[in-house]
Amino acid sequence: MKKIIVTGGSGFIGSNLVKLLLNKKFFVINIDHNSYINDKIQDKNYRFYKQDINNRKKVLNIIKRYKPHCIFNLAAETHVDRSIDDAFPFIKSNILGVYNLLEILKDIKQRNKNNLKLVHVSTDEVYGDILGKKRSDEKFPYNPSSPYAASKASSDHLIKSYVRTYGLNAVISNCCNNYGPGQFPEKLIPTLLFNIFNKKPLPIYGNGKNSREWIYVEDHCLALIDIYKKGKKGESYNVGSGINLNNISIAKKILKIAKNRITVDKKTKIKFVKDRPGHDFRYALKSNKIKKKLKWKIKTNIDKGLFKTFNWYLTNKSFFKKFSKKLFYKRLGLKNDK
Repeated sequence: MKKIIVTGGSGFIGSNLVKLLLNKKFFVINIDHNSYINDKIQDKNYRFYKQDINNRKKVLNIIKRYKPHCIFNLAAETHVDRSIDDAFPFIKSNILGVYNLLEILKDIKQRNKNNLKLVHVSTDEVYGDILGKKRSDEKFPYNPSSPYAASKASSDHLIKSYVRTYGLNAVISNCCNNYGPGQFPEKLIPTLLFNIFNKKPLPIYGNGKNSREWIYVEDHCLALIDIYKKGKKGESYNVGSGINLNNISIAKKILKIAKNRITVDKKTKIKFVKDRPGHDFRYALKSNKIKKKLKWKIKTNIDKGLFKTFNWYLTNKSFFKKFSKKLFYKRLGLKNDK
């Protein structure tokens, strides 16, 4: 049985990846420092370590103990608005944490001649604002706008340099917006669902026309497994659905699903709120490479995915109780203009 380490395996994408790997009969070791856990996983082939990836000694000991075939790195701070409020946690986790992992892998390679594979999960936000009808491929220049995106771009560059200089066996995935069951409540879709269930308006930044590419989380996790199995050292792979929707369209789709399933309060309408600083208008990936080279494709279209997501939150309303209410009501990412 092959052993896999997932860093950040208690987060939204990480927990979905852990469950998928277990279903595919991998032995999974989850290293997560301070993230929420969607479900308590009970499986003989699963181990959990509450640990910060910046603790080099502890992480190295875990790797030595289990001798994994691959590490999926999903340990990251990901909320853009929070990075605007305070960038340091993003620097610590997304840059220094990745540096620490790379140093561990370099040490293992030099000492044991074991070039352990690293699959690093990045984002489409590293490419910045993609205006017009263009889509960014893997050779597109990086142009991050937020501290979050800049921290992810930095980690991508670090990894590329360690591949070239030290020959590490690392691969990068750059994915579009994920959605699905168990997503952190600060993100757009679970925020909309929480407000629907609690008879509140639906907050949308600016004029709501900001465009994003959306992918159901399980499709992303299947792509990551394909990258682990078939991705080539030093390569980057864009992972996207190829379909863009603006935030108004997403809100309207969710409202339509809700009205067919529950009674929606009259106060639950779209409400435009002040835009955040440096808000990119459009992200759009060209994902031809992973489709052609690795034979991956999406399985869940947006309507089916949103329906499944709505039903999960409807039957798991207690999920929201794990989080402080200020996550739902306190506006983040505001800039004090003096």
